[in-house]
Amino acid sequence: MQELDASELDAAQPDPWAALRAHTPARIALGRSGNSLPTAEVLRFAAAHALARDAVQTALDSIALTAELQADGWAVHTLHSRAPDRATYLRRPDLGRRLHADSADGVSGVAAVLAAPPELALVLADGLSAQAAQANGAAVLRNLRSALQGAVTLSPVFVAQQARVALADEVGGLLKAQAVLMLLGERPGLSSPDSLGAYLSFAPHVGLADASRNCVSNIRSQGLGAELAAARLAWLVREALRRRLTGVGLKDDSDKLVLGG
Repeated sequence: MQELDASELDAAQPDPWAALRAHTPARIALGRSGNSLPTAEVLRFAAAHALARDAVQTALDSIALTAELQADGWAVHTLHSRAPDRATYLRRPDLGRRLHADSADGVSGVAAVLAAPPELALVLADGLSAQAAQANGAAVLRNLRSALQGAVTLSPVFVAQQARVALADEVGGLLKAQAVLMLLGERPGLSSPDSLGAYLSFAPHVGLADASRNCVSNIRSQGLGAELAAARLAWLVREALRRRLTGVGLKDDSDKLVLGG
C-alpha cells in the first residue's frame, strides 16, 4: 500500500472541530490549503472585516429610530455630542463624552418641564455601531419598560449621535436623575457588527469613573436577546435604586431569578 504524504493525510482526515461550527460564530475549524487558509475562509474573513468597518462608519438614522420609539409610546429628544462629524468622533473620544452646548440646553429644558426628576434617565446612542442601536435599541427599551412594571419613573428617551458612554452621565446629571442607562453600539467584532451594550450608572455626573458602572453586553439576536437583556437590566436598576450604588459594589445576581434562587 502506498504511503500518503502529509497533505494527502490532512485532506483524508475530517477536522474534529468541524461539528462545533454549527454552535458558534467563532472562527474555528477553518481548514487549510497547504500552509494557508482555504480561499473561502479568506473571503469570509474579508467580508466580516468589511461589515465591521461599515458598522463603525455608518451614520445613525435618527429619524427612523425616533419614529420607531414614538410608535412604542416614548417621548423622544435628539442630542449631539461635541464631535461635529464621524471622523472627528473616531479620532477624539473626549468630544464624544460631552454634550454639545445646544443639546445640553435642550436637556435642561426637558428637565424644567418634568413634574419631578426621573428615577432612571434613558439614552440610546450610536456609539461605535449605529447598526446595533438601530437593530436592538427600541426592543430593549420596550422590554425594559415591561419588566419594570411601572415601579420606576422613566425619562423620555434621548437619542444621541457621535456619543460615548460617558455622555449619559451629563444627561442624567442635568435631569437630576437617580440613575442613567446608556444603550449604545459596541466596538464591532469580526462576528458581531451589531452588538449593543448597556451601561447603568447611579448618581450620574460629569467625570464619573468607569468603575461606577454596570455593563450588560453582546445584546443582539445571535447573542443576549432583547427580552433577557431587559430582564437583567431591570434587576440591576431595581437593585441600584435600592442600594444606591452601581459598579464594582453591585454584583449582577439576576441569574438567580432564572434559577429560582
